[in-house]
Amino acid sequence: MPRISGQDRYWRQIDGFDSSDDLSLPKATVQKIVGEILSLSGGIAFSKEARDVLIECCVEFITLVSSEANEISEKEAKKTIACDHIVKALDQLGFPDYVPAVLEAAAEHKEVQKGREKKANKLEQSGLTMEELERLQQEQFAAAAARHA
Repeated sequence: MPRISGQDRYWRQIDGFDSSDDLSLPKATVQKIVGEILSLSGGIAFSKEARDVLIECCVEFITLVSSEANEISEKEAKKTIACDHIVKALDQLGFPDYVPAVLEAAAEHKEVQKGREKKANKLEQSGLTMEELERLQQEQFAAAAARHA
């Protein structure tokens, strides 16, 4: 059976998309990101139509990169797409300029995850049951309410 390249798989997915199955990104989130960027330039507006086109472009880009990364992971006999596969996909698709930003974002994500793991371990290491923790929480809520009453 001939192998289908990530780009070919991508175009097959796009051609097969039914408008009711279209994927999207949250409009409010995209608007917020764009608003933060535009506030730096000052006085430039961003229409809803432009936002919707940008969202479509983002979805297309994500689909293209993830299809290519999937192909790379399959060639490596991996069942999970890793950051390294995304980096390779960006390089192969002609987006090497994005690689440093992706690596930086991955490093930041890793640090955030470490903090979350520490919080989870703190709960586990407390030695208290969930019922005891809930009781302590209720006591603290009651004490705070009494202070502000």
